[in-house]
Amino acid sequence: MHDGKTTAGATAADTTGEAEPLSHGLKQRHLTMLGLGGVIGAGLFVGSGAGIAVAGPGIVVSYLIAGAIAMLVMRMLGEMSSAMPASGSFSVHAERALGRWAGFSVGWLYWFLLVVVLAVEATGAAQIANGWVPGMPQWAWVLLFMVVFTGANLAAVKNFGEFEFWFATLKVGAIVLFLVLGLLAVFGVLPDTEPVGFTNLTGQGGFLPNGWDGVVSGVLAVIFAFGGLEVVTIAAAESADPVRAVGRAVRSAVWRILFFYVGSMLIIVTLLPWTSMQPGHSPYVAVLDSIGVSGAGQIMNVVVFVALLSALNANLYGSSRMIFSLAERDEAPKGLLKVSGGGVPRRAVLASVAFGFLSVLLNLKWPDSVFLYMLNAVGAVLLFVWGLIAVSQLRLRRRIEREAPEKLTLKMWAFPWLTWAALAAMAAVLVLMLLDDNARPQLLWSTGATAAVLAVAFVRERRARPTDVEA
Repeated sequence: MHDGKTTAGATAADTTGEAEPLSHGLKQRHLTMLGLGGVIGAGLFVGSGAGIAVAGPGIVVSYLIAGAIAMLVMRMLGEMSSAMPASGSFSVHAERALGRWAGFSVGWLYWFLLVVVLAVEATGAAQIANGWVPGMPQWAWVLLFMVVFTGANLAAVKNFGEFEFWFATLKVGAIVLFLVLGLLAVFGVLPDTEPVGFTNLTGQGGFLPNGWDGVVSGVLAVIFAFGGLEVVTIAAAESADPVRAVGRAVRSAVWRILFFYVGSMLIIVTLLPWTSMQPGHSPYVAVLDSIGVSGAGQIMNVVVFVALLSALNANLYGSSRMIFSLAERDEAPKGLLKVSGGGVPRRAVLASVAFGFLSVLLNLKWPDSVFLYMLNAVGAVLLFVWGLIAVSQLRLRRRIEREAPEKLTLKMWAFPWLTWAALAAMAAVLVLMLLDDNARPQLLWSTGATAAVLAVAFVRERRARPTDVEA
């Protein structure tokens, strides 16, 4: 059990890490599938259609660029988390590298991001379920989902792990089956199909029909689909062997996810003309329909439904552990530190789900006004979080090499050059968002939200300094 005393001041600068008061019920298979399934969601199955519509076959390049940035961020996270596993993950790392203001800012921004996006996922899953059982109102489905997953997260961490394991298994299985069927169709092996060749890749304007501008627009459309990978480093702290677990999960996840994303996009734009894609409609359904898979629409509805519930579950878990970690470091109310006999931070779970319920109500009541502003406010927060992860890794790598080099069991590639390259790429994406009429509102709202949190963080730090000096 946690003794309730803060340890942030004592350990903000060390590289030893601390034993978590939480359960260690997550197994390696849970973390591996969490890493694989965490980003395979509605953004891929449905949202990829918008990327194809602006980039054409060049969406493959867009996913390669966005995926490369995500892979570099995950490698940095893996390096820091294997050396210093903590339930607050990158928030703890930012505090140790840059100061309390950084840990406070990145932690609260990420928590806010998760609980707002949670509302989108709950509402989306409810809309699908309402189509299957129209007699049950949408709000009732939302209530059911929130209650079920709150219960699962309150009971024991292994429940979360089992839910995510089977959800991720279904999603990964769906992707693998899609890739197999797609390849067979490309080579004309399936009944009533002929080899398609490269007609759809080179026709309708060529591989880059909208030039590199289209590829850039595609990057803006798909990069946020990679959000969610971070949760695996948060979860690693609750495994029996955090150091080994996070290393294995990161190594197995990044390459396979890139393969799933890029591979499935290549199948889609090879089999179908990119001009046939419609934003908001799943390109996966279009491909399955084209190769004669009966009930393709309903099959994908089931997969998207599971993907949304999986993301809801993961976001509830990640947000509760993040706010618990903030409370450990005196950056959130200390009352959230209460841990059950099974090692579950129940008050942190309830605090996260309470705000999640509020977000859902706002989404159901005012989807085009109040909730839209909240959603825009977190639109680019993921990039700010990733940026702080990269800066933290630059600072901590040197410190770990100096103080505890044996803890570097997983190293960032080509350090520091690839870290700087990732930072430059993220800065470029932010600039491109500023220049893009559709993305600009999200960037401006997110910048405002980030500035507000940073202001609070700096005020807190300035007020704390006299006390620290006296102590």
